[in-house]
Parts: sequence; structure tokens; C-alpha cells
Amino acid sequence: MGHTLVICKPDAVERGLVGEIMARFERKGLTIAALEHRCIDRETAERHYAEHAGKPFYEPLLEFITRSPSVVMVLDGPDDAGDDIFAVVRALVGATNPAKAAPGTIRGDYGISPTENLVHGSDSQASAEREIALFFGTLVSANSKAER
Repeated sequence: MGHTLVICKPDAVERGLVGEIMARFERKGLTIAALEHRCIDRETAERHYAEHAGKPFYEPLLEFITRSPSVVMVLDGPDDAGDDIFAVVRALVGATNPAKAAPGTIRGDYGISPTENLVHGSDSQASAEREIALFFGTLVSANSKAER
């Protein structure tokens, strides 16, 4: 079974879009394996976005993701989804820039800004494992590996 991490970012929570976003994933056949409404602290944000350190948008990104609560979740795909779960989630989410995101995608329908773009989704198995462990610790990470 494929697992991935999705974050409904502060703008999604502030705008009351979390239910709609979660419903889109569920209607696609993905299930919620873990869910937490939380404020992401600076240290966790720095670790999560480490690959962007030093880039001009890094500091504004940290300020944004830590400004108010997010909803962090682990999604499971069907047994035969495997690595396709990342493609499925990213197709539902849409392009990073909402102006370029296709209608029918989360960002295409609800996104306003490239920097406040509602949702994060892991882009690979390696990223998902790292991100799930970062946000949910070894319990979910270990369970995810054991279920495969």
C-alpha cells in the first residue's frame, strides 16, 4: 500500500477549505491513515523545507507555514497504487502556481497565490517516508513500512 504526506497549509485552514480538500482525496479512493491539526513550529518547518534553505523564498515560506495551524495527514492508496499515489495526489493538487493550475485541481479551483498555495504533497517514496517520520514520528512511519 502506498503512503504519502499531505499538509493543508495555513491558508487552507484559515479559508475553511480543509473539509473540501480532504473530501477530494477521499472521493479519489485515498484513505486517511493519520491526521493532526497543529501549528508547525519553526524547527519542524526548517527540517521539512531544508532543501530550500538559502533560496529567496525560504524565509517567507517558513513564516507562512508557521503563522497559524495546518492539518497534516498521511494518506493511503489502494494496495496496487504503489508509487502512483504520488502522481495521484499531485494531479489532484495541481501546479504550484494557481494561475497555471488546471481547473478541477485543488489549486486551480481555490488557489490565489504561488506562495500561499493551500496544499503540500510528498513527491516521492523517499520524501514521504522522511516527511511522515518528521510529522508523525516512528509510530506511523514504522506502521507504514510494516503494511507494505
